[in-house]
Amino acid sequence: MGIFGRRKSREERAAEIAGKVASGKGFHGRAARAFLGEADFAGVQQSIGAYNSAVDVRRLLAAGAPTTQAVVVSISDTGRLVNFDPVVDLVLQPSGAAGRVTLRTIVSKLRIPRAGDQVLLVADPGRPGHYLYAGDGVQR
Repeated sequence: MGIFGRRKSREERAAEIAGKVASGKGFHGRAARAFLGEADFAGVQQSIGAYNSAVDVRRLLAAGAPTTQAVVVSISDTGRLVNFDPVVDLVLQPSGAAGRVTLRTIVSKLRIPRAGDQVLLVADPGRPGHYLYAGDGVQR
């Protein structure tokens, strides 16, 4: 504990800075927006959003949120990496649903799904009717 309260860990500080960059606020956010330009800054925002959705999925699964099986219809690379894992666009067919779902998410480079593979989805509590990618269900 520091003199003025609990000291933040590196992970907490990094998450705080990433949030400011994504929102374009604070010193880090304004500097990123100024140096990157609008197109590249939008890409950074999407990558941070994909990272945050992966964190949300881990929290939801730990809390026991129900999952939905889905079949991968197609997968395409966006050309972006987050922590050396690719950000991809997935088109999925949830079991028992008539429509298809399109997601932009981070996948592990060791477990990239292919067309026809079964994956898991979790309902997004922030956006009713939308899903978050929860991986292939195999524990590492």
